[in-house]
Amino acid sequence: MRLFLSSHRLGRHEDRLLQLVGARRNALVVGNAQDHIPAAARALYQATAYDPVAELTRLGLPAGWLDLRDYIGAPIRLYDVLRTCGLVWVPGGNAFVLRRAMRASGFDAVIHGLLEQDALVYGGSSAGAIVAAPTLRGLDLMDDPAPGTWGDEPVSYAGLGLFPRSVVPHVQSAHRDSPGADRAADWLTEQGLPFVGLQDGQAILVDGDRTVLLP
Repeated sequence: MRLFLSSHRLGRHEDRLLQLVGARRNALVVGNAQDHIPAAARALYQATAYDPVAELTRLGLPAGWLDLRDYIGAPIRLYDVLRTCGLVWVPGGNAFVLRRAMRASGFDAVIHGLLEQDALVYGGSSAGAIVAAPTLRGLDLMDDPAPGTWGDEPVSYAGLGLFPRSVVPHVQSAHRDSPGADRAADWLTEQGLPFVGLQDGQAILVDGDRTVLLP
């Protein structure tokens, strides 16, 4: 299994991500953590502030968008698309919105299968890193678990279970979500639950049996 879990965007370790991806230099970007944000606002942000597709392409990983809403109830089609890429990159937004899209599309099972085959790298920042954990408990101190997307579907706190501990991005950082991140880290500490707190710039790299915290 190969994972790259970052606090903020690609962090300070773009070179390590490229090494982890290896020869299959293409990527798909899952932006569903922002499904609760109006499309016009998302487009403006990408044009004026940050576009992960453009950043990955600049690094030599030609990238395109993958909208999980196009694969609701179609996990086989999703598998066929994902197996063509070397990296699936999941940027930030709302972790609970993202998990609903992953669950509805069958991404959960598909990504586990592809990672077990070592067919690609799962990479994510902020919300994309949070959902890699076994649970999202405590992360509702950072993200609204029900921001009005996906109707009346019950909130689930189940993570993907790709990484064995909770991941809390933006701790002790200048990010606007840092106060919530610090509250989440405090709550997990009080509950005695295992987690990794990441400051912006840091990342977790998993390559088979090796796990490294990149400073």
